[in-house]
This record gives sequence, structure tokens and C-alpha cells, in this order.
Amino acid sequence: MMSASRATVLWGLVAEHAAAAGRRVTIGDVCAVAVASARASGGWVAAASGRGPDFVLYVTDPVSEQLAELQLLLGEGPSHDVLAAAAPVLGADLGDKESARRWPAFTAEARSTGATAVFVFPLMIGAIRSGIIGLYRSSPGPLSSQQLGDCLLLADTATVLLLESLDGGTAAADGNGHGTRPGGQSPGLAVHRVEIDQATGMLTEQLGVTAAEAFARLRAYAYARDRRLADVAGDIVARRLRLDPDPGQVGL
Repeated sequence: MMSASRATVLWGLVAEHAAAAGRRVTIGDVCAVAVASARASGGWVAAASGRGPDFVLYVTDPVSEQLAELQLLLGEGPSHDVLAAAAPVLGADLGDKESARRWPAFTAEARSTGATAVFVFPLMIGAIRSGIIGLYRSSPGPLSSQQLGDCLLLADTATVLLLESLDGGTAAADGNGHGTRPGGQSPGLAVHRVEIDQATGMLTEQLGVTAAEAFARLRAYAYARDRRLADVAGDIVARRLRLDPDPGQVGL
């Protein structure tokens, strides 16, 4: 009964957050309440397909966006582990040896953004894994038992909202008439997702490879040049950049 009561309280906070913005509830409101409840510095929500994060739906701040994109770019990090294990991954100190062992590339990059702790929860119902909700802190330390419980309840709420929005397949509008995408995805992030999908599709034709291989090439190019994945995708879509079929040569 206690968890049911707490779930009611948390839903009230989510509804209040949405009402203050003059719109209906989205996963962005759930993420914002999770950040506040966990005393985190920021958070993000990513949809998923297969065993890894697919595209970013919502971020609270620039660091959250960097952390979400880093894991997509590097192909490693707590978001990947969460989906593979179907269980929360709690990195209370990214400076410890365990984090460095599990995510050598991600840990170094994440700490450079100012994040020192990362907590990620799966969005899932039964065998359906629809995404993740992640939180970061700028100082190390574990979640308290209540904070952990709140995050688990909010992850359940976010799962339902995400699955409902994807089933609906239509864009919502806030009280000001501004469009949002499935689950409350901002127009800016939606554009990034579309460009990444388009660039991947173009590379499958240009390079004569599968979509998975094309996306791997896209990630490798962005990582090698320390560029954002969305920026490289935008250049490919605009035909400012073309990747050579030879893996050893990449040129304009």
C-alpha cells in the first residue's frame, strides 16, 4: 500500500509539472520529477529498439544531451547495460575502478562533461523494452532507498506514456500550440533523429552495406573527429560530406 500511495504522490507531481507548462503530461514531465526526486543535476529519456538506445526523446540540459549521445556514439555505457540486463544500472561514482572497467571510453568522456554519477533505469513492461530514463549528478554518491524507489515508480510511468505515444503515432501539442513528438520529444531532437536516420539510409546506398554497418561507420567518423553524431548526419544529408566505400579512407 505504501508504494501505491507514493505512486499517487509522484503522479500528482508529474501532473503539476505539466499543468504549470500548460500542456498535457509527457515523459518530459516524468523525467523532470525524477531529477528533482533523486536530487540529480539533470536527466534524459531515450527510446530503444533491439539491445541499445535508439534516439533521444527528452533532455533537461546540455550535459544530459551529451551523456545520451555519447552512449549512442560509443556503443557503450550504462544505457546499453540496462537494456541488456533489463535492470537498473547505478554508477554512483564514475571515478571508481569499476566504472572505468565497465565503460572505459564512456567514463572518461562523461567525466569531462562534469558528470560524476549516472543512474539509468529501463522502461519496460514484461519482455517489451521501450527505452531508458537516465539521471546524472555533478557530485558522486548513491541514491537513497526512497530516491531509488521513486525512480523505479517513475520509470513505470514513463514506460506507459512512451508506449501509448508510440502506439498513437501522432504529434501532440502543448498549450501554446507548439508541436511535440512521440512521448514529448522536442522538435529539435526530432530533427536530429530524422537526420541520423536519413544519413544512415544514404550510407547504406553509398557504401553498399547494411543499415547496422552504415550506422557504425557514421558513429566511427563522428567519434574519430570529436564531432556530434547529429552534426555529421546533417552534413551527410545536406551532401556536404560523403564517406568513401573504403573503410580506410573518408573524404569530403
